[in-house]
Amino acid sequence: MSENKENVEEMKAETLNDVQANNSENTVEADNVENAEETTEEVAEPTVEEQLEAALAKIEELKNEALYKAAEFDNFRKRVIKEKAELIKVGGENVMKAILPIIDDFERAEQMMDKAEDVAAVKEGVMLIIDKFLKQLATEGLQKIDCIGKEFDTDYHEAIAMVPGQPEEMKNKVMDCVQAGYMMHDKVIRHSKVAVAQ
Repeated sequence: MSENKENVEEMKAETLNDVQANNSENTVEADNVENAEETTEEVAEPTVEEQLEAALAKIEELKNEALYKAAEFDNFRKRVIKEKAELIKVGGENVMKAILPIIDDFERAEQMMDKAEDVAAVKEGVMLIIDKFLKQLATEGLQKIDCIGKEFDTDYHEAIAMVPGQPEEMKNKVMDCVQAGYMMHDKVIRHSKVAVAQ
C-alpha cells in the first residue's frame, strides 16, 4: 500500500514536472513570439538614415525625369521650328510654280507688242494676263480690298487726301483709290491708299 502511495506520489511529481516543463516551453515560445514581433516592428519602422537615403533616391529619380522631359521638349521645339521653316519654303515654292505660266504669258505678250499694229488687241491680251494672275493669287488667299464708295475704315484704308465740298451723303466715304489694298486670308497685308470725302 505504501508502495502504491509512493508510485502515486512519483506520478504526481512527474506530472507536475511535465506541466512545469510545458509551461516553461510555452513561456519561452511566447517570449520568442514577442521578440519576433518587436523585431518585425523594428524592421517596419526605418531609421532616419534610411528615410534620408530613400528621399535622396526619389529626388534623384525626379531630377532625371525632369531633365528627360526638358530635353524631350527642346527636341520637340527644334523639330517644330524646322518643320515650320520647311513649310514656309515649300509654300513659297508652290506660289512661284503657279506664277511661272503667267510670266511666260507676259513674255509672249511683250514679243507680240513689237509686231502688233492693233493697240486694242494688245491691251486686251495684257488685261487677260492680269486677270489670270489675280485669279491665281486669289487661289492662294489674296483678295483685293474693294473700297470706292465704302465708309472710310482705318482697318482697311489709309487716307492720303481729303476731298472738300462733297454732298452730305458722301461725307466720310472713299471717293478714289490711289493704290489698291490687299488682304491675305482675311488679314490686311497692305492698306488701300484713298481719297476721302470731307
